[in-house]
Amino acid sequence: MLKIGDFSKLSRISIRMLRHYNGIGLLVPESVDEFTGYRYYTEAQLPLADRIRSLKAMGFSLSAVSEILKAYRDPRALREYLLIRREELKDQAEKTAIQLRILETTINRLGKDENVMEYSVVLKEIPQREVASLRGIIPSYEKEGILWERMMQEIAPQKVQYTNPCYSIAVFHDKEHKEQDPDVEIQLSVQGNYRNTEHVVFKQVPAVQVASATFKGSYDQISVVNQAVANWVKDNRYDFDGAMFTIYHVSPAQTRNPDELVTETCFPVRKK
Repeated sequence: MLKIGDFSKLSRISIRMLRHYNGIGLLVPESVDEFTGYRYYTEAQLPLADRIRSLKAMGFSLSAVSEILKAYRDPRALREYLLIRREELKDQAEKTAIQLRILETTINRLGKDENVMEYSVVLKEIPQREVASLRGIIPSYEKEGILWERMMQEIAPQKVQYTNPCYSIAVFHDKEHKEQDPDVEIQLSVQGNYRNTEHVVFKQVPAVQVASATFKGSYDQISVVNQAVANWVKDNRYDFDGAMFTIYHVSPAQTRNPDELVTETCFPVRKK
């Protein structure tokens, strides 16, 4: 029989953790002296201690370790646990690599680009959503309100219910900047089923990965914000992959003070 201190040295598990394992039933002493409370282990328990230590080193939680130990004599079940953990670690590694790359490029741009932190760029996914959509040619970008007024007039009779949060989006379909007659689509995320109207179509929009930057204030900042996004896309080795769109978190319909506007510019991207 081994005292807990000796078992700790042989198993390379601290006494504190051995007591914790005992408390949760993961590694129970072979015997406990009823008078002194001393815990005693046997050499035969060392392989179990080693398995626990190995599984913890792979990043498994103690609850997962307990489940895996029940299936340890079943190679197929054990392999399935390990394969799942491998995929989890690969996913974590990929996310960590992206975070490191973003951190490195931000550090490299400090001092070179005065907007690098004022307009922070993030990689995110805009989820799949049901929308009311209206697309049309308008005289200029500043006349986008024409589309919003038309949409609200046409969907009002159906008492459309909006999601929370409700995405208010303008998609710019032209492949270049247009001085006049841009092709713009507006979208409102909705819940429920509705009939299409003369100009409004209710449809499902798939999820999309974007590089986005959110800013507060007037739309005069758009060019600088777009430059920040373009730098991020280049530095992090992505390609643009679709029509740019804008999310109006606080729109002109909600405030007349341009300093209170909150806008997010989104550029669909894909990895090179």
